[in-house]
Amino acid sequence: MGTLTFNGTIFTGEGNGKKFLSLPWVKQQVEQKLGFTPYLGTLNLKLTQKTTANKKSLENTEMTIFPAEGYCVGLLFRAYIKGVKCAVVVPEVEGYPENVLEVIASVSLREALRLRDGDAVTVQVQV
Repeated sequence: MGTLTFNGTIFTGEGNGKKFLSLPWVKQQVEQKLGFTPYLGTLNLKLTQKTTANKKSLENTEMTIFPAEGYCVGLLFRAYIKGVKCAVVVPEVEGYPENVLEVIASVSLREALRLRDGDAVTVQVQV
Protein backbone atom coordinates (compact mmCIF):
# COMPACT_ATOMS: atom_id res chain seq x y z
CA MET A 1 0.00 0.00 0.00
CA GLY A 2 1.33 3.43 -0.92
CA THR A 3 0.62 7.00 0.06
CA LEU A 4 -0.26 10.04 -2.02
CA THR A 5 0.20 13.52 -0.61
CA PHE A 6 -2.28 16.28 -1.34
CA ASN A 7 -1.65 19.92 -0.45
CA GLY A 8 -4.45 22.42 -0.46
CA THR A 9 -6.18 25.37 1.10
CA ILE A 10 -9.35 25.07 3.17
CA PHE A 11 -12.51 26.70 1.90
CA THR A 12 -16.18 26.63 2.84
CA GLY A 13 -18.27 24.47 0.54
CA GLU A 14 -21.94 24.57 -0.35
CA GLY A 15 -23.09 22.16 2.36
CA ASN A 16 -23.68 19.22 0.02
CA GLY A 17 -21.26 17.00 1.97
CA LYS A 18 -23.35 17.42 5.12
CA LYS A 19 -26.51 16.46 3.24
CA PHE A 20 -24.81 13.42 1.68
CA LEU A 21 -23.33 12.19 4.98
CA SER A 22 -26.71 12.49 6.72
CA LEU A 23 -28.26 9.89 4.38
CA PRO A 24 -28.69 6.61 6.32
CA TRP A 25 -27.26 4.41 3.55
CA VAL A 26 -24.15 6.60 3.28
CA LYS A 27 -23.59 6.65 7.03
CA GLN A 28 -23.98 2.87 7.21
CA GLN A 29 -21.50 2.23 4.39
CA VAL A 30 -18.91 4.62 5.86
CA GLU A 31 -19.23 2.85 9.23
CA GLN A 32 -18.84 -0.59 7.63
CA LYS A 33 -15.95 0.32 5.33
CA LEU A 34 -13.99 2.82 7.41
CA GLY A 35 -14.91 1.86 10.96
CA PHE A 36 -16.19 5.25 12.12
CA THR A 37 -19.41 7.23 12.15
CA PRO A 38 -18.87 10.31 9.98
CA TYR A 39 -19.21 13.80 11.37
CA LEU A 40 -21.92 15.55 9.35
CA GLY A 41 -19.78 17.73 7.17
CA THR A 42 -16.70 17.62 4.99
CA LEU A 43 -13.46 19.53 5.09
CA ASN A 44 -13.07 21.03 1.63
CA LEU A 45 -9.63 21.60 0.14
CA LYS A 46 -8.76 23.52 -2.98
CA LEU A 47 -5.72 21.60 -4.19
CA THR A 48 -2.51 23.15 -5.39
CA GLN A 49 -1.89 22.83 -9.10
CA LYS A 50 0.93 20.37 -8.41
CA THR A 51 -1.18 17.96 -6.34
CA THR A 52 -4.33 18.26 -8.46
CA ALA A 53 -2.61 15.89 -10.90
CA ASN A 54 -2.37 13.27 -8.11
CA LYS A 55 -6.16 13.11 -7.94
CA LYS A 56 -6.24 11.12 -11.17
CA SER A 57 -4.46 8.34 -9.22
CA LEU A 58 -7.56 8.01 -7.04
CA GLU A 59 -9.62 6.28 -9.70
CA ASN A 60 -9.22 2.71 -8.43
CA THR A 61 -10.35 1.66 -4.99
CA GLU A 62 -11.87 -1.30 -3.26
CA MET A 63 -14.03 0.99 -1.15
CA THR A 64 -17.00 2.43 -2.90
CA ILE A 65 -20.18 3.95 -1.56
CA PHE A 66 -22.88 2.36 -3.66
CA PRO A 67 -25.71 4.82 -4.16
CA ALA A 68 -29.42 4.67 -3.74
CA GLU A 69 -31.31 5.46 -6.93
CA GLY A 70 -30.76 9.03 -8.07
CA TYR A 71 -27.40 9.48 -6.29
CA CYS A 72 -23.80 9.19 -7.44
CA VAL A 73 -21.14 6.66 -6.55
CA GLY A 74 -18.50 7.84 -4.09
CA LEU A 75 -14.98 6.46 -3.80
CA LEU A 76 -13.41 6.21 -0.33
CA PHE A 77 -9.74 6.38 0.64
CA ARG A 78 -8.26 6.13 4.13
CA ALA A 79 -6.26 9.22 4.99
CA TYR A 80 -4.60 11.24 7.74
CA ILE A 81 -4.26 14.95 8.47
CA LYS A 82 -1.73 15.80 11.19
CA GLY A 83 -2.09 12.27 12.58
CA VAL A 84 -5.91 12.38 12.70
CA LYS A 85 -7.60 9.41 11.01
CA CYS A 86 -9.94 10.54 8.24
CA ALA A 87 -10.95 9.62 4.70
CA VAL A 88 -11.17 11.25 1.32
CA VAL A 89 -14.45 10.99 -0.57
CA VAL A 90 -14.35 11.38 -4.34
CA PRO A 91 -17.87 11.81 -5.75
CA GLU A 92 -18.21 10.45 -9.27
CA VAL A 93 -20.19 13.37 -10.58
CA GLU A 94 -19.77 14.77 -14.06
CA GLY A 95 -18.20 18.21 -13.90
CA TYR A 96 -16.97 17.83 -10.32
CA PRO A 97 -13.95 20.15 -9.93
CA GLU A 98 -10.59 18.38 -10.38
CA ASN A 99 -8.93 20.69 -7.87
CA VAL A 100 -11.30 19.96 -4.95
CA LEU A 101 -10.79 17.26 -2.33
CA GLU A 102 -13.41 16.41 0.32
CA VAL A 103 -12.30 14.91 3.61
CA ILE A 104 -14.49 13.21 6.23
CA ALA A 105 -13.73 12.07 9.78
CA SER A 106 -15.47 11.04 12.98
CA VAL A 107 -14.98 14.59 14.29
CA SER A 108 -15.12 18.10 12.90
CA LEU A 109 -11.63 18.44 11.46
CA ARG A 110 -11.95 22.23 11.54
CA GLU A 111 -12.51 22.12 15.30
CA ALA A 112 -10.15 19.26 16.15
CA LEU A 113 -7.24 20.76 14.22
CA ARG A 114 -8.22 24.44 14.72
CA LEU A 115 -8.47 25.09 11.00
CA ARG A 116 -10.20 27.89 9.14
CA ASP A 117 -10.67 29.06 5.56
CA GLY A 118 -7.37 29.89 3.89
CA ASP A 119 -5.27 27.54 6.03
CA ALA A 120 -2.87 25.25 4.16
CA VAL A 121 -3.33 21.54 4.86
CA THR A 122 -1.53 18.35 3.81
CA VAL A 123 -3.54 15.14 3.48
CA GLN A 124 -1.81 11.75 3.36
CA VAL A 125 -4.03 9.34 1.39
CA GLN A 126 -3.50 5.57 1.40
CA VAL A 127 -3.74 4.00 -2.03
